[in-house]
Amino acid sequence: MKVGVLALQGASARHASMLARLGAQPVTIRSPADLDGVAAVVLPGGESTTMSMLLESAGLFEPLAESLGGGLPALGTCAGMILLGGEILDGRPDQRSFGAIDIAVRRNAFGRQVDSFEADIDVTGLDGAPVHAVFIRAPWVETVGAGVDVLATVEGQPVLCRQGPVFAAAFHPELGDDPRLHELFLNEVT
Repeated sequence: MKVGVLALQGASARHASMLARLGAQPVTIRSPADLDGVAAVVLPGGESTTMSMLLESAGLFEPLAESLGGGLPALGTCAGMILLGGEILDGRPDQRSFGAIDIAVRRNAFGRQVDSFEADIDVTGLDGAPVHAVFIRAPWVETVGAGVDVLATVEGQPVLCRQGPVFAAAFHPELGDDPRLHELFLNEVT
């Protein structure tokens, strides 16, 4: 199964490695043609306003929006969560998001770079030990729509949500050695 990993800016290589470890075929997404034949897409962490501008300049925003609107499964982490959300509460006025999951996201909600942290979180749908989550200038979800399942929280704030085949995480699951969140996502695709 081909899974696209957006590689315009941000941490895409670790996601690709995790996907390959689970038997998927990661495909680098840098142009609209790279979307051909992918069964799902991962939007990695990075800087959401920069990624938004690069999606526009690469001509990728509209084709990816169309694919997501047509039901393409997606996993967004950190900046990817912001891009997938329906509303960016504190983004630039010209910053666009895909509206693929009915959440309102606040950028850098846990604080600046020096406030980055790690936590073990319980994730609904995953058996066994908690997931070790790395939060780097992390967003959080301020509001969720009726069709959104909150799968994990930190300090009472949703940090992992799902709506149909779209998963949005405020943290970086690719930075650890635990493949379960990527596996949960891939199970949605197959």
